Amino acid sequence: MEIIISNNINKIHEIKTEVLGIGVFSDENLINSSELIKNINNSLSIEIIRNDFQTNIGKTIVLYNINNVLAKRIILVGLGEKSKFDINNYIAAEKSLAKTCISHNIKEYCSALITRLEENIDKESAARNAVISIENTTYRYIKRISDFDKKIQIINQLTIITNEYDQKKIKNGAHEGKCVANGISLSRKLSDLPSNICTPSYLADTAKKLADEFESIEVNIMDHDQVQGLGMGAFISVAKGSKEPLKFIEIKYNNNEKNNKSPIVIIGKGITFDSGGISLKPSNSMHEMKYDMCGASSVLGIFKAIAKLNIDRNIIGLIPTCENMPSGNSNKPGDVITSMSGKTIEIINTDAEGRLILCDALTYAKKFNPEIVIDIATLTGACVVALGSIYTGLFSNNDELARKIINAGQSSKDLVWRMPINSSYLGLLKSNFADLSNTGGPSAGAITAGCFLSEFAESYKWAHLDIAGTAWKKNNKGATGRPISLITKFLIDIDNAN
Repeated sequence: MEIIISNNINKIHEIKTEVLGIGVFSDENLINSSELIKNINNSLSIEIIRNDFQTNIGKTIVLYNINNVLAKRIILVGLGEKSKFDINNYIAAEKSLAKTCISHNIKEYCSALITRLEENIDKESAARNAVISIENTTYRYIKRISDFDKKIQIINQLTIITNEYDQKKIKNGAHEGKCVANGISLSRKLSDLPSNICTPSYLADTAKKLADEFESIEVNIMDHDQVQGLGMGAFISVAKGSKEPLKFIEIKYNNNEKNNKSPIVIIGKGITFDSGGISLKPSNSMHEMKYDMCGASSVLGIFKAIAKLNIDRNIIGLIPTCENMPSGNSNKPGDVITSMSGKTIEIINTDAEGRLILCDALTYAKKFNPEIVIDIATLTGACVVALGSIYTGLFSNNDELARKIINAGQSSKDLVWRMPINSSYLGLLKSNFADLSNTGGPSAGAITAGCFLSEFAESYKWAHLDIAGTAWKKNNKGATGRPISLITKFLIDIDNAN
């Protein structure tokens, strides 16, 4: 979707468009709600609008054949009370306008909703988050696999109407939002694909396509023998039960060859299908386990976004990807494996496999002398129980890093909630036969998983994001692309600070 920023607010009635979106507050005189409505008041029956149109947030009404206006239609959008109209309500209003346009098969439209925000509200942030929300609304999964690479244009063009004073800030925010939305779209498409299509090899090929698309990206794909040569025993132990070959994807972004700062490393869990292994999952929701690679798809989406944004940082992505399947070669409860770090792990539950592939990636990350390491994983059902689908679980060994991620979450509306990392929980991971057990029992499941990972991230600043509750929707099936908006905003903030 093409996004245009126009400062034509004073000549809004002269804009030729399929739809012109205008915001209306519930506590204002409708006649005086905008210059446009003043101009066309003689052509409208105010009483009919008042009777038919509710001005609650997101409510819409479509008006046709309005005199003195070149737009084919006007869509009035409810904004609620003026005193309560903030960025969140603005985003909801833009999303509702986009949905109404889609339902009427509109291909291009203009929105003047942002002009209703108060002057003290950050218009750049508003535009960024609104564009992401609108693009998410227009996303459609292509059901025919053969058409996956084809583009579906539900809305071709959006023009955001603003004034001259705010134009530059809104343009910057909209551009940023568009880049992030492109990354989210890639992640959602990969995650929504069935696991017989989106295999570890498919993810590796997608990473290679990113390297072909952007000069700032290079990719190295390691196979079983190379991973074995590195001593990644934990990762290999998960993959050995499947006929599908594992891949270890190393993706590097460097937009400035003179930038010698230590890189930021982002790790994504890439279990393209998780049956649970010998500790088999219940069958009623196992079809959702194609989404156990949402951490991996998020990393690929993040790299697409940052390459489009030309962020001036060295960033490295690591994706250990494989299937977790039951077979004669699979991990068995009671097995003891040796990780790349040299620490031994007793397998209590083969369904706690994500932390096994991540722990080797966390050890591998040390070779880059990273400034920060962040891992993203659909790791535990316990996090879903604790936080539901609103907040992503955040674990970190560094307070400053956690604060920056929390701030980025609030700004991007991609929220996180910090959970504890405490050595007291490590007692639940004790084993009589190895250095660690891979589970700590039913109590504090998300926390013990985070504590397990922390044992392999002691030498650098580290954060773990458990996206099990936020990576996909269970009721209205489909991936969300979280936490791409969060991490991209975090990286932009670091880039700006430097």
